[in-house]
Amino acid sequence: MPITKAQLFDRAKQYSLLARLDRPIGILILLWPTLWALWIASEGKPDPLVFTVFFLGVVLMRSAGCVINDYADRDFDPHVERTKLRPIASGKVQTKEALAVFVTLCLCAFGLVLMLNVYTIFLSFGGAFLAASYPFMKRYTHLPQAYLGMAFGWAVPMAFAAQLNNIPAVAWVMYLAVVLWALVYDTMYAMVDKDDDLKIGVKSTAILFGDYDRHIMAILQLVIIGLLMKVGLMQQLGWAYYFGLTVAAGLLIYQQILIFHRDKKQCFQAFLNNNWFGLAVFAGIFIDYGFR
Repeated sequence: MPITKAQLFDRAKQYSLLARLDRPIGILILLWPTLWALWIASEGKPDPLVFTVFFLGVVLMRSAGCVINDYADRDFDPHVERTKLRPIASGKVQTKEALAVFVTLCLCAFGLVLMLNVYTIFLSFGGAFLAASYPFMKRYTHLPQAYLGMAFGWAVPMAFAAQLNNIPAVAWVMYLAVVLWALVYDTMYAMVDKDDDLKIGVKSTAILFGDYDRHIMAILQLVIIGLLMKVGLMQQLGWAYYFGLTVAAGLLIYQQILIFHRDKKQCFQAFLNNNWFGLAVFAGIFIDYGFR
């Protein structure tokens, strides 16, 4: 029996929900550090091809990460209030379909990377491994948020490699800042699911940090700002960058206010606010190089 247009539309809709295309926050918080790296590596003038490859690559790999995450969590998601209606958990997408979507997205992303230099192609294998293995880490460690940071941050050394065909020291300073930033904002996200995670045995930094969660995140946020200041000093960035960094620091303070009472809705708002943090840092970089 031939597939109808309605059925095709429904499949496309379910796959887009599986890839979280209806929730672009994940794309944005992965995109901002990628743009930080591209602009600094190119001194404000990224190669058009490199920019296009990384922009599309962010969309594809974030989508692939969401798909493999739902596949890995298919036995957990039905028991969590926030995730029980996801396509796999609700039975609207089968596991074989999800794996096919994941492979397709990864192949498309790899096809893009093949247009770049050999060094970047080589690094892409590390990024693919981190993205594919991250969803399984919550079974074995209380630090899956740090592992997510390693996966999300891998675009930083890749961007420098694509622009310069090498990875300077400043790239690794920025990479560490991004790893810690992801650890913080994903801990805020994990605070929303903490009660459910405790019931089903899923590990997270929100559980590991316990009553010291806000304090540990505050310390990490200070370290993040310090590392980004170091990036500015290493690249001899000017007033616009540090103004953007000051705005970003103010946003971190606001996030601390939001999570103070550990209210789930407020913790989720704090997580979402990290989009503006990423934008503030990028705006500083963009304006700084724009005045040169």
